Amino acid sequence: MITELLTIFDKRNSFYRKALVINEDNKLKLQSYDTIVAELDIPSNKIKVNGTYSNTTLRHIKEFLKQKGFKADNKKQIEKDYIKIKEVV
Repeated sequence: MITELLTIFDKRNSFYRKALVINEDNKLKLQSYDTIVAELDIPSNKIKVNGTYSNTTLRHIKEFLKQKGFKADNKKQIEKDYIKIKEVV
């Protein structure tokens, strides 16, 4: 099922279908424009953010995180807490 991300915490009236939530396979995926930018594993309640991208996409990510009960203060905090950096060995 695909639904539009509503604005509850953001001051805008709408994201105008530029942010969608896809519910499939026990995951909620946030799609900003044409890119999956975050995924919430429902059974474990673990979240992964793939990147913060543009300022508008960051707004979408912040809204999604806050609606799901996660901390979303700013870009630096989101990148530190939710983006897994792969080490190159």
